[in-house]
Amino acid sequence: MTTTISTHSLTAPGATVTYDVRGELGTGVPLLLFGSPMGAEGFATLAGHFPDRPVVTYDPRGTGRSQRSDGSGELAPDAHAGDLQRIVDALGGGPVDVFATSGGAVNALAWVAQRGGQVRTLVAHEPPLATVLPDRPALTAAIEEMHETYQLRGTGPAMAMFILLVSHDGELPDGYRFPEVDPAQFGLPAEDDGSRDDALLGQNLRGCTGYRPDVAALRATEARLVLARGAASGQTMAARGADAVAELTGAELVLFPGDHGGFMGGEYGMQGEPEAFAQKLREVLG
Repeated sequence: MTTTISTHSLTAPGATVTYDVRGELGTGVPLLLFGSPMGAEGFATLAGHFPDRPVVTYDPRGTGRSQRSDGSGELAPDAHAGDLQRIVDALGGGPVDVFATSGGAVNALAWVAQRGGQVRTLVAHEPPLATVLPDRPALTAAIEEMHETYQLRGTGPAMAMFILLVSHDGELPDGYRFPEVDPAQFGLPAEDDGSRDDALLGQNLRGCTGYRPDVAALRATEARLVLARGAASGQTMAARGADAVAELTGAELVLFPGDHGGFMGGEYGMQGEPEAFAQKLREVLG
């Protein structure tokens, strides 16, 4: 049986937000799958493993179909949290189940700290939060260097730095400086096209990694909070973020198959372990 997919848009302050619903609302607790700045297309494989319930994906503001009307510039997780609240209101108010990954996990933590009653269970997968880690000063300095490089030299050189940072295993040493890397080594352009509106580098990077979660609100939230990290993620920044938030909030920490992209089935050329990942997610959601 083919699952129907309907597309909807809603107007929010500063943006139009577009989301998709797989299946029929009212046939089970909706499951929201999202990241940031990754859009809905990154969750096609994972969504297909939940044909027994409605699945909602969306493009975060400033990404894909969710265009901003307030120009460009940096965004904070609270802005994305507001959009998530609006989507759930449009779905009927919840509660919903949530799998949120990477920057989406940071946005989801902001959301449940504000309106946990909309969420039954949040699985927050590898939130890349520099603020909760012992090497915060070094991470913050590296992210600032990356931001400055983006402003001065454009996407390719800054994205090369981003890849180096997110793949670094272990704490970042004090005084860390990025090595000189040819962006072409990662298949990135070395030339500067002059644009400065990249959804990751120009919009979400500093607000996401620099977000300070409201630990007291997360401890008190009505939502069941689960932190998730990849079994193959080692001691990368995002995986350590999951460890740290779990410890700070007293939430359960669950090991999921694969690494940071363990849920993916070839989207963007990234192949994880989606079948095993979906099975683990189903177990955790109960």
